[in-house]
Amino acid sequence: MLNKIIQKFTKTPTEKAIEHEGRFVARNYHPLPVILNRGEGVYLWDQEGKKYLDMMSAYSAVSLGHSHPRIVKRLTEQAGRLAMCSRAYHTDTLGPFMEKLVEVTGLDMALPMNTGAEAVETAVKAARLWGYEVKKIPENQAEIIVAEGNFHGRTTTIISFSTEADYRKNFGPFTPGFKAVPFDDIEAVKKAITPNTAAIIFEPIQGEAGIKVPHEGYLQELRALCTANNVLFILDEVQSGLGRTGKMFAYQHENVLPDAVILGKALGGGLLPVSALVGKKEVMGLFKPGSHGSTFGGNPLAAAVGLEALKVLEEEGMVQNSATLGKYFIEQMRGINSPLITGVRGRGLWIGLDFDPARVSARTVCEKLMERGILSKDTHHTVVRFAPPLTITREEIDWALEQLKAVLRDLEGQK
Repeated sequence: MLNKIIQKFTKTPTEKAIEHEGRFVARNYHPLPVILNRGEGVYLWDQEGKKYLDMMSAYSAVSLGHSHPRIVKRLTEQAGRLAMCSRAYHTDTLGPFMEKLVEVTGLDMALPMNTGAEAVETAVKAARLWGYEVKKIPENQAEIIVAEGNFHGRTTTIISFSTEADYRKNFGPFTPGFKAVPFDDIEAVKKAITPNTAAIIFEPIQGEAGIKVPHEGYLQELRALCTANNVLFILDEVQSGLGRTGKMFAYQHENVLPDAVILGKALGGGLLPVSALVGKKEVMGLFKPGSHGSTFGGNPLAAAVGLEALKVLEEEGMVQNSATLGKYFIEQMRGINSPLITGVRGRGLWIGLDFDPARVSARTVCEKLMERGILSKDTHHTVVRFAPPLTITREEIDWALEQLKAVLRDLEGQK
């Protein structure tokens, strides 16, 4: 009893803060034991003053770095002028933002939303709308093909086409109309297509699944298959888009153009939830007043921040930095000789490091990296992800590699 009383009064500020949070916040996440309270560029600080190199970028939402001064300045200016009004009215920020999105994607029209999941839901509605009005699929018979291992969000409709048991358990009944096929298997897609197929919705690189990169030419094959079968080719680039893979969009690595692309995360410049579905006119032009909407979608503040984020990406050379340093980072990762590592995958500044689960858990690796000043996150218990802000330097990557190697040596010594 005395020991419990002593422990209660000898807890660190971090332990106290985590305990306090746990009393009031539903436990839908399992965070690393750190309390962050400041960020700048590629770095984060905890409430006790310790500095960390961010290797997660909030799942690519902070691709442009924490509190980028240009974006903070634009947000502050707009917030002081007009932050919010619904799309019951026109504003002077939405048009320029959507025009820039159309320009960088090579598509025709955009529909603004807030979160990535909302943009995916918008894509599902767009695909079905096109399927019924243009392809003339019989009412309520439209099908959408997805990939096994996908992660498109956690709304009820989206988890209906997830293949991860943990995302679905106790949340049924599920929304019908989806077919899942193996990722990176073009023959499986061919077999799944029927006259009622409205669209495929794929991630060009699967992020949450562990940074799974398909074979070269896969996107070209999908594009050709969709064109031949009058099926919409829709890509979810919420994580892979906006410079993460070394191109503005992952589909540009294969010089293809989807019928629509789903964007989010980095579109908000690391400050706000901003997302959009951008597509060809024959798809996006089918929406009519009342067919879709969002109170906050396309609000003046979000539009101003989103436009500035796109400008910063282009003008500050972040996409090229991702390509150059991403190649270097991956090469250095592949040169690490450790019995704990079973594989390295990635493109640009988006890398998945596989660990042998019989030897070590990816969570343990993340905890050890945290102790050495690097913040990352595991997925599927076997993969540690490395996705720093696109502003990272070679010197910072080298330092991160040193810490990773030290962690691996320590863990190997425990076996």
